[in-house]
Amino acid sequence: MQFDSWQHIAFAYPWLLPLLLLIPYLIYWQWASKDKSGAALRVSTLQFLLPTNSWKLRLRPLPFILRILALTSLIIALARPQEKFTDEQTSGEGIDVVLCFDISGSMTSQDFKPDRLEAAKEIATNFVQKRPGDRIGIVIFSSQSFTLCPITVDHNAVLNQINTIQNGYLTEDGTAIGSGLATSVDRLKDSKAKTKIVILMTDGVDFGGVIPPDIAENLAKLYGVKVYCIGIGTNQVSDGNPNAAAATGKLSFNDGLLKHISSATGGQYFTAASKESLESSYEAIDKLEKSKIETTTYHHFSELFLPFVLFGLACVVLELLLRLTVLRKFP
Repeated sequence: MQFDSWQHIAFAYPWLLPLLLLIPYLIYWQWASKDKSGAALRVSTLQFLLPTNSWKLRLRPLPFILRILALTSLIIALARPQEKFTDEQTSGEGIDVVLCFDISGSMTSQDFKPDRLEAAKEIATNFVQKRPGDRIGIVIFSSQSFTLCPITVDHNAVLNQINTIQNGYLTEDGTAIGSGLATSVDRLKDSKAKTKIVILMTDGVDFGGVIPPDIAENLAKLYGVKVYCIGIGTNQVSDGNPNAAAATGKLSFNDGLLKHISSATGGQYFTAASKESLESSYEAIDKLEKSKIETTTYHHFSELFLPFVLFGLACVVLELLLRLTVLRKFP
């Protein structure tokens, strides 16, 4: 059974609801006084009396039940139950953001839990949920780059696409940072937003792409796109050698390149050696790039007291009819 609809029910005068505590008292009072309501007559035998299990006898408690139902309904009606509807109107200026994910094979390393890519997806999901006024898109890259979701205000679509990201989505492995950044900038170049940013997450050294990182960096500067680079991993080298990981058995990323791209485009560079530090990087970006968004909330109420009034009055009328007709008492 679904109870979500009850979350929207409120009372205009909730201080009247304690009157419902009268109901248990009235029931107890009726039960305690029922044996005192009739006269007593002592007889030597009951054999001459006719059976009293008639339909009128079975209906005798009905007026009291109707009175209790009427009183309950009228108290609830007096408290004015209402259904609340909330509308939100957003105005202001948001930021256009592209989340650029490295999905190369090294992103499945489990120095993050459950692995680097899944941790990046989880933190990015939290970031999207905190940015209601922004348009957000997604680009993924390994040796190639691909627009998984164009920039949009439909955050449900963005979150669904983040959930589908996995290693192997693009057939060839590699870490084409230049291609991933160039594709991200291409998604933002026609944007009319005053602020355009790319959050690029990678754990590798650039190799395997067709667009060099310096070309992608110049494109970002040309179109006014700030790039925030996040280097993910517990081991890092700065020599820019793509074979370093294979030679040493350690996973690496070129933080010198990432720092240069971030600095040249007006962004910042972060390193994330754990899931917590990755989350801190996103929080820092969230504070640096604030959207000028104002949300106005409107509450609308729909009155629900009328059905309770009608039901209560119907119970009162039915009780009177029973007492004046079939259950009428004669002196």
